[in-house]
Amino acid sequence: MKITFLGSGGGRFSAISQRRMTGGFRIDNLGGKNYHIDPGPGALIRTYQFGFDPRNLSGVIVSHSHTDHYNDAEILIEAMTKGMTRRSGTIVGSESVLEGYEKWGPCISSYHKTKSDKIVLKPDVVNKLDNVMIKGTRTSHGDPTGIGFQIDYNGFKVSYTSDTGYFEGLAEDHKGADILIASVLRPGNKSINGHMCSRNFIDLINEVQPKVAVMTHLGLKMISSNPVTEAKKISKRTGVKTIAAFDGLSFNVNYNNPKRFRLISLKDVQSSIHSTSHTLYESERKNSYQLAFKHQEFDELSMIRKNNY
Repeated sequence: MKITFLGSGGGRFSAISQRRMTGGFRIDNLGGKNYHIDPGPGALIRTYQFGFDPRNLSGVIVSHSHTDHYNDAEILIEAMTKGMTRRSGTIVGSESVLEGYEKWGPCISSYHKTKSDKIVLKPDVVNKLDNVMIKGTRTSHGDPTGIGFQIDYNGFKVSYTSDTGYFEGLAEDHKGADILIASVLRPGNKSINGHMCSRNFIDLINEVQPKVAVMTHLGLKMISSNPVTEAKKISKRTGVKTIAAFDGLSFNVNYNNPKRFRLISLKDVQSSIHSTSHTLYESERKNSYQLAFKHQEFDELSMIRKNNY
């Protein structure tokens, strides 16, 4: 299993300024399947930038109906379903994301829900997702139906808090996590309603006792305060290896010993399928048609012409 952060920024102002990318993160080769979690603004571009292919997704998971978490979900669903031409994958989301709740959502259109299976994730409810079990976890956030989750793959557990303030019972929801990924918006004791700060994360880690903790969804104050320094403080206070996510962070998970891994900093790649690249070799340009044919990607005009002849 590989975990890759296509963005480590979070919150509306971090998303607007793009001081940190906001593409969410991917979990690849989890029981042979690939998932994109909380694909915020830029998720599609960051997917290609760091050398991934959105067409090999098995699922798109969206925790709640805030733009920095769902913005690119529909285009990733289109990639997963080969341009909405094949039934493929699973869309996992909160009630607000998939069905709408009061003033929140829905964030996925009825059209985009037609070609994939759907799971409305609710707290304390366990669902089967391909080869894993996924349990919804509670949040205290602006979206009343927002969820985190805990994935269980043959007893190995990965937890994600999503956006939430710290509350009594949060640790119980993530009990047993081998890897704990949390949205930590602010440094020190400077928490705001609906979000955790470093102090809250220390409390959560001490209660959950994961093997590895990762802080992501970093706000502007956290970014300005140096997240790496905050992570070192948290590690010292908890005794748990704590990582501050950065854009392009990737690591392979060792199931037997999660503490043993090597952090990889992914760089921008020159990919023949990355249409925003301006430095493609001429041979790669010539291959564009072959790539489209291979993936059966034809625009409407080509399809019309084909049908007319």
